[in-house]
Amino acid sequence: MSEVRYTKDHEYVRVDGDTGTVGITDYAQKTLGDVVFVELPEVGKAFVSGEQAAVVESVKAASEVYAPVSGAVVAVNSALETSPGAVNEDATGAGWFFRIKLANAGELGGLMDESAYQAFLKTLD
Repeated sequence: MSEVRYTKDHEYVRVDGDTGTVGITDYAQKTLGDVVFVELPEVGKAFVSGEQAAVVESVKAASEVYAPVSGAVVAVNSALETSPGAVNEDATGAGWFFRIKLANAGELGGLMDESAYQAFLKTLD
C-alpha cells in the first residue's frame, strides 16, 4: 500500500517501497492556475530534501518544485512536456512530475500525512 506525505510548499510524495512519486498538490495547481510549462529533472540526478528539483509555470507565475525527500531521480513524466495541463486535470495522478529512489526513508517522518496537510491548508485561508 502506498503512503502519501506532503510538504508545506505543497509537494507530495507517494511512496511505494523505496520509490516515491513526486508532484504538486491539488491546492498548488489551483493556486497557480493554468499550467503551461513544466521543467523536469534529469533521470539519475540526485537531490537532497528541500533542494529545487523542477519548475512549473502557469499563466500567473513560475514556481519551483522542491524534492520532498533525498534521493536520485529514476523516472520523469515526459508526457508533461507536451501536455502540461495534466497537472491541472489530475495533479496527484497523471500530473506527477518525477519518481525518486529514497536515500533515507526516515525523512518521511518530517513530512505531513493527509490529515496534517488538510489541517495545514485550513491555516492558509
